[in-house]
Amino acid sequence: MTMSIQRGVLVLAAAALLGMPLVAQADNKHVSEAVEHAKEAVAHGKQGHADACTKHAEGALKHAEAAGVKSPHLDEGIKELKAAGEHGKAGHADVCTTHAEGAVMHLSEVK
Repeated sequence: MTMSIQRGVLVLAAAALLGMPLVAQADNKHVSEAVEHAKEAVAHGKQGHADACTKHAEGALKHAEAAGVKSPHLDEGIKELKAAGEHGKAGHADVCTTHAEGAVMHLSEVK
């Protein structure tokens, strides 16, 4: 496992142990997957990896678009993921991270 994946796994495990909700929409697998990919985008973006931030933002976007849920939070999450991907492709890891964080926030509120 690469170092960045190990860190992501450790963050998720720590959050689970502390009782922090990881996904608000447990019964919609696409929303859950979108949140997980968005969190990976954040983790990679914080490390300055714009390419990996983009990859995970795009993965999250595919799942978010496939969720089939009508929700303003889903709509906003999709907007944030699109912006994250655009900035990541331009090499702006910091801005990709900011938008991916916004996506995590919105997608976690999808009911």
